[in-house]
Amino acid sequence: MKFQRLMPSLVCVALLSACASSGPGTGSTKTAPTMAAAMADVDAAVIAGQNDKAYALLKSAGATFPTDKTPWVRMAQMRFDSTDYGDAIVNALEALERDPDDTLANSIVAVSGLRVTSKALADLSQKNNLSGNVRTEAQELARLLRSSLGEEVLVANGGRPAAARPTTAPARKVIATPPARAASNDPFGALK
Repeated sequence: MKFQRLMPSLVCVALLSACASSGPGTGSTKTAPTMAAAMADVDAAVIAGQNDKAYALLKSAGATFPTDKTPWVRMAQMRFDSTDYGDAIVNALEALERDPDDTLANSIVAVSGLRVTSKALADLSQKNNLSGNVRTEAQELARLLRSSLGEEVLVANGGRPAAARPTTAPARKVIATPPARAASNDPFGALK
C-alpha cells in the first residue's frame, strides 16, 4: 500500500531527471546549428561522393528547420538528377508547401511528372493498349503542352528535327540559373 502511494512520486522524479539530462549540453547528438552549416555539411558529402549521406543530412535539416524549403528543394534536385522522379515530385511538393512560388520546385514537379507520364504512355503504346478515354486524354494533354510551349511537335519522330516555332508565339521569360547550378540540372532541358 505504501509502495502504491510512492510510485507516482518515483515516476515524476524519473521523468524530471530524464528531462534535465537531455538538454543541449549533453553532446549525445550532433545537429547543425544553422541552415547554412547544414548545407555546408551536405555540400561536403556531395563532393565526397556520399550522396546517401547528403540525402540523410538534408532529411535531418528538413526536420530541424521545418519551415525552410531549402533542404526539400535540394532533395528534389538530387532525386531528379538520379532519375528517381517519384521521390523528386514528393520532395518538390514539400518545398512548394513552404514556398508555392518556388520556380525550381515547380519545374521539377512538372518535368518529373511529364517523364513519368511519357514512359507510361510509351509502355502502353508499345503494348497497343492505348485506346479509348486514355488515348483521348493523352491527346488533350499533348495538345495543351504544345500550346503552352508554342511548339507544333513536342518530340521529333525518327530523328527528324522538331517543327519550327511559330513566329506568333509569345516570348518566354528566361530565368537565369545561378552559377552554382550546371546546365544539366535544368529540368526543362529535355523539352527545349
